[in-house]
Amino acid sequence: MDLDEVIASWEQEEQSVRARLMAPGVASTEQVRSLSGMEMFKAIFAGELPPPPIGETLDFVPIHMEPGVAIFQGRPQLRHYNPLGTVHGGWFATLLDSAVGCAVHTTLPAGRGYTTLELKVNMVRALNKDVPFVRAEGKVIHAGKQVATAEGRIVGPDGKLYAHATTTCLVFG
Repeated sequence: MDLDEVIASWEQEEQSVRARLMAPGVASTEQVRSLSGMEMFKAIFAGELPPPPIGETLDFVPIHMEPGVAIFQGRPQLRHYNPLGTVHGGWFATLLDSAVGCAVHTTLPAGRGYTTLELKVNMVRALNKDVPFVRAEGKVIHAGKQVATAEGRIVGPDGKLYAHATTTCLVFG
């Protein structure tokens, strides 16, 4: 696929996902306690549970979840800029934390949760609003009973790498 085809495909995928999502919010503990990580994400994609508000705040959306993998798509915008005129590192970190953390979450059974213990982000290329979309893909490296690790990458539609990260998560429940 050429660049225009990738951009059109990513746009279509995002529109399809956004059409199914309910308004952002926070599901109650009672709503998610009995769901595995994958069941929770299926409910979000089906419009049965709200996606978290952080996606609306920073303009990114979940695109795909499968066991051990989470893909988010974000739109770098002027409102995400730092004083130097490029996207703030916190935007990269939040997008990557979502991808790697949710990749871990997809592996968890009902009644289990996680929290990020450590996130290491390397930004390798500046990002600005001229890049219409980026995707953050998180992949689980290890999913244990108490600790899980994952890695992630932010790439543009042209395949350029913008950042990569690793995480260590505490699994509990």
